[in-house]
Amino acid sequence: MEPTITLGGNKKARRAYGFDEVALAPSALSVDPRDVDTSWRLGPHRFDIPIVASALDAAVSPSLAVEMSRLGGLAVLNGDGLQTRYEDAASALQRIADAPASEVIETLQSLYREPIRAELIARRVREIKDAGGIAAVSAVPPTAGRIAPVAVEAGADFFVVASQVATARHSSASGDAVDIAGFCRDSPVPVIIGNCVGYQACLELMEAGAAAVLVGVGPGAICTTRRVLGIGVPQVTATADCAAARDDFHKRTGRYVPVITDGGMRTGGDLAKAIASGADALMLGSVIAAAREAPAHGWSWGMASSSADLPRGTRIKVEVAGTLREILLGPAHKDDGTMNLVGALRLAMASCGARNIPEMQQAEMFVAPALQTEGKSQQRAQGVGQGR
Repeated sequence: MEPTITLGGNKKARRAYGFDEVALAPSALSVDPRDVDTSWRLGPHRFDIPIVASALDAAVSPSLAVEMSRLGGLAVLNGDGLQTRYEDAASALQRIADAPASEVIETLQSLYREPIRAELIARRVREIKDAGGIAAVSAVPPTAGRIAPVAVEAGADFFVVASQVATARHSSASGDAVDIAGFCRDSPVPVIIGNCVGYQACLELMEAGAAAVLVGVGPGAICTTRRVLGIGVPQVTATADCAAARDDFHKRTGRYVPVITDGGMRTGGDLAKAIASGADALMLGSVIAAAREAPAHGWSWGMASSSADLPRGTRIKVEVAGTLREILLGPAHKDDGTMNLVGALRLAMASCGARNIPEMQQAEMFVAPALQTEGKSQQRAQGVGQGR
């Protein structure tokens, strides 16, 4: 039985772990990083790198989605976002970037009140497909039934149904609920469902027909859900729990459903720990928003930042770190682990003796509270490297 902590009285709690609290153990066998295979499969597609760009308006435009495909990854376009509300999405994005901090939430709420337009959904998908990219489109459950048919007819390869907390079962006195199993069954393309953080919820989403499951509630750099609602599970524990559900489901049914850790990762080390925790791929948002090709020019904000009644995200300045290629594949011109993420992942996998992602999922891990600070006092004092 897993140990628990007594909070007081009869209330007990599990201990959960985030990326900064664990470390990977090098293996007795090392592998040439050039021999490491970072590929993974989603539906009928194989991707060279296990990176998925999150459906943030600040991160993904049709042109960035095309570049992401060219580099071997996948990008998700926000079907509820500015690209599908405005013909000139760039102007709307610039208004958010230029808004004073005191007015940014009001600006977001105002801009996202513009209705979603079916012809723009189709146009954005065609822009990706015509340029040779793989197209994935996201929507929240209330709009998914309207957006998905338009996106799929235009050529979308994947559809993502994303909400703050996704469950296969939903109780509503109004009877207003999305039939996840029916949606997955009737979809002509693979459906990715998210987000969840626990074994049972993940298992039920897989049983409902999800082609992949997104894991993470509140860890993103722009998300304030953990403060506003008090919910969330640190990503190492959340990923491991969902990976266990995936493995049990696979043993029982023979169907392998990838787990995609979504949010909370900034460095190559974070990516490596997420995969060692059980992830098949990683979803990045603000990291991608820092690419030169990203549409918001060094800013990022969350999908729930524009909520009309309860915003659960904020706008942050991420600066422009470099090109998308430099961020993902290098060469790096920073020493803090935020560039050449796939190169760092390859080297970490090689050091752990892992030739591919399934082998990396078996890497040994330690609880290591001193990992970020041990021997790094000079870096912290000078504000360099791990001291940033």
